[in-house]
Amino acid sequence: MNLVRYRPRTMDLFDWNRVFERFFDSDPVVDTRTPVVDIHEDDKGYRMEIELPGLTEKDIEVKVENNVLTISSKKDEEKEEEKKDYVLKERRSYSFCRSFTLPKNITSGNIDASFKNGILTISLPKAPEAKPKMIEVKSK
Repeated sequence: MNLVRYRPRTMDLFDWNRVFERFFDSDPVVDTRTPVVDIHEDDKGYRMEIELPGLTEKDIEVKVENNVLTISSKKDEEKEEEKKDYVLKERRSYSFCRSFTLPKNITSGNIDASFKNGILTISLPKAPEAKPKMIEVKSK
């Protein structure tokens, strides 16, 4: 169990005490820009599930090269709003890249990827020779 220090939010725009606390704080830094990946294995192959909320299948690139599976995305958004007294311009950029070395028992030609409800699912079938074979025991 980890204990986390409670820090109530203040209404100050710039709180110097908080700036110094964060600078000298020893809490771990969590990178939220890297998507979560779950990998499942069965006798047919592997299945990867990657959480990519807010993206579409057009924003995602999946490629295999030299036995390395790479999943990446780059999305740029621009928003401009003009009112009587002001102009608001916002730009936001989001990108990530994750690579996985594939096991030797994967046939890269049969890899399949699908995207639904913010979840990218990649199926990595095992090569037929890598699957366990039952050997019949004969009597003499």
